[in-house]
Amino acid sequence: MEQILNFIGGEHRPAASGSTLPVYDPATGSVYAQAPDSDASDVEAAVAAAHCAAKDWGRTPADQRAALLHRLADAVERHSEELAQAESRDTGKPIASARSMDIPRAIANLRFYAAAATQFASESHAMEIGAINYTLRQPLGVVACISPWNLPLYLLTWKIAPALAAGNAVVAKPSEVTPMTAFLFSRLAEAVGLPAGVLNIVHGTGPGAGQTLVDHPDVKAISFTGGTATGARIAASAAPRFRKLSLEMGGKNPTIVFDDCDFERTVAETVRAGFSNTGQICLCGSRVLVQRGIYERFRDALVAAVAELTPGDPADDATRVGAIVNLAQRDKVLAAITEARALGGTVLTGGEPVMVPGRCAQGWFIAPTVIEGLPADCATNQEEIFGPVVTLLPFEDEAEAIALANSVRYGLAASIWTRDGARAHRVAAAVEAGLVWINCWMLRDLRVPMGGMKDSGVGREGGFEAMRFFTEAKTVTVDHR
Repeated sequence: MEQILNFIGGEHRPAASGSTLPVYDPATGSVYAQAPDSDASDVEAAVAAAHCAAKDWGRTPADQRAALLHRLADAVERHSEELAQAESRDTGKPIASARSMDIPRAIANLRFYAAAATQFASESHAMEIGAINYTLRQPLGVVACISPWNLPLYLLTWKIAPALAAGNAVVAKPSEVTPMTAFLFSRLAEAVGLPAGVLNIVHGTGPGAGQTLVDHPDVKAISFTGGTATGARIAASAAPRFRKLSLEMGGKNPTIVFDDCDFERTVAETVRAGFSNTGQICLCGSRVLVQRGIYERFRDALVAAVAELTPGDPADDATRVGAIVNLAQRDKVLAAITEARALGGTVLTGGEPVMVPGRCAQGWFIAPTVIEGLPADCATNQEEIFGPVVTLLPFEDEAEAIALANSVRYGLAASIWTRDGARAHRVAAAVEAGLVWINCWMLRDLRVPMGGMKDSGVGREGGFEAMRFFTEAKTVTVDHR
């Protein structure tokens, strides 16, 4: 049984209470590790350590902060296979995905913000009367970074890298469902000589460690990625304390397919958008809107392609669809499929749990699922399922496509598939989403803002948007007449 530890003040330690949480391997359904079940005392120790480290770290020259982030990226790169294996085991995702997406993106996050530390600039504005204004961008001090279970190291580094680059001390709380790579990462941070207290990682539940961290008076900003309901609770807690808040939450993202699309490529990318990471990415295209003239042809091609996606052992290099992250999530997805059937939806492929023989016989797998025949306003088409499930909806024209795309409470992402450039830009401008891809999906540039509208979020991550979030702007005006 592997033991995961907190990382507080440069030291690895168990929860002060000695309590632990089981960590499951989704592919086998078995417990393989124990993580700290931290409480208020652990959070208090972590925030105190961060508070002690914040002033010196904030005064550390940017090039030195950058050098340490590069050293940390080097360490992740050296241990990339170990981290990929751990990520696959913890989440149930295919090892091929962990190797090609999760760990490389974590490395890229660290390197990008190492560079950003030395390139982040303030503004100055000269006035004709003989005065000049300049803006200081100063670190906040202690910040909280709360990351989810679907892309554990990928999204943990997406938060802590800009926070550290900007000169803050971090208290991070990874998901208790998938804590292993955060623990391994903390060991690498210690090994490369990151100053004690600059990065602290506290494991535990949301109601236990997470809420205490959000409520702590010394935490100056909170960056959260996760479900909309949890984000709402964090916002309610943070608002009376006037904390800076960044929330990247759920999505019910449309894939909008027009009749002049590149048909074969659009089918392939719709499959990728719907079922990458077993549908457990907030950016997945879970509502497939297809223009009526090609609806039946597109539906049949999509169903044929999805039917070929067979869940398998995540440890197998050939597996492309892995397990659902835990039993509760698997049951939630299956319940959503049952509800879709009850509402009159037709399951065209999938819709059932899958038994993967061998060591994975007790694992949590679901066949990739395509559903049609449901109204746009039903629960299946309105609420985030966060699993390998997509729905099909036909539309007549551009106006109806936009109306359907915008008919949900979420506004995170969308993709538009058409050869008509003018239409693509019109629809992109009209769709209520923070990210819009035209003839592509999940093509990411780390320099651009990332975040959602409506119930999908508040604020933006990525590029200098993240550096601005993790700093306080102070304007200084000098009259030199």
